[in-house]
Amino acid sequence: MIKVILWDIDGTLLNFEKAESVAIKKCFRLFHLGECTDEMVKRYAKINKYYWEQLELGVMSKQEILVERFRHFFLQEGILCNDIEAFNQEYQLRLSDTICFNDNGLELVTRLKGKVKQYAVTNGTLVAQTRKLELSGLKNILDGVFISDVIGVEKPNIEFFQYVWKHIGNYKKEEVLIVGDSLTSDMQGGNNAGILCCWYHKKNENSANHTKHIEYTKNAMGTNYEKHTKNAMDTNYEKHTKNAMDTNYEKYPQNAMHSKNVMHPNDTMYIKNREGISIDMEIDNLQQIEYLIENRG
Repeated sequence: MIKVILWDIDGTLLNFEKAESVAIKKCFRLFHLGECTDEMVKRYAKINKYYWEQLELGVMSKQEILVERFRHFFLQEGILCNDIEAFNQEYQLRLSDTICFNDNGLELVTRLKGKVKQYAVTNGTLVAQTRKLELSGLKNILDGVFISDVIGVEKPNIEFFQYVWKHIGNYKKEEVLIVGDSLTSDMQGGNNAGILCCWYHKKNENSANHTKHIEYTKNAMGTNYEKHTKNAMDTNYEKHTKNAMDTNYEKYPQNAMHSKNVMHPNDTMYIKNREGISIDMEIDNLQQIEYLIENRG
């Protein structure tokens, strides 16, 4: 029986792509960098994904990726930004200006309150996630929040989940389910912790019926970030490889879970994908979680 749900936030309960697009376009206007088109946002998103994967692999630190992703993006686009650290600082704040739920996620979490314990588990920055959770209303619904900046280590590291385990109480591992969209962060982290794993793979990204949109705009507040990496302006990004930024990820194929072996909520087999990451179930709509809780005995 599932008694605890560990919710990933960005890309799972909240639609990160929409918040990301609004945030980066606002920052372009604020820093007088010209127009940021939808195609530019797509190119940035690919770079951003790569750098977060470097964090998950332990190759780079959080402070490094936050600035280096923008440095890489601006170099690629031929844009001169005189203060990338300040741009990133503003971006962290603007990410929470737009709160957009996937699959009526707010209503789902509200219905589940009292039926199961629910916690947020996120690698997002403390600044961005604190504001998102407050403005979205999730802070008052969830039973707790675990942010990697506070814990000192990110998903998928076992230390992250050991910290969570210490604070949620005494549960059997088969009673705890992590729900997330990332194979390398959420599912790998669940594997490391030995808990149930539910991979959320949204099939219809443009479905208006599956999204509740609330937009907030707040004045930015200052936060100082340390400067990092001596070779910050190195234009040679071969160390990150062009293939790594290609749409066909060799290390983490986007189609890794699109095999016939993938099970949906009504299936109970424990399966593995070809990357060696085990999942218990795959869903394409968050509302299916309610079915899992009611029918998994």
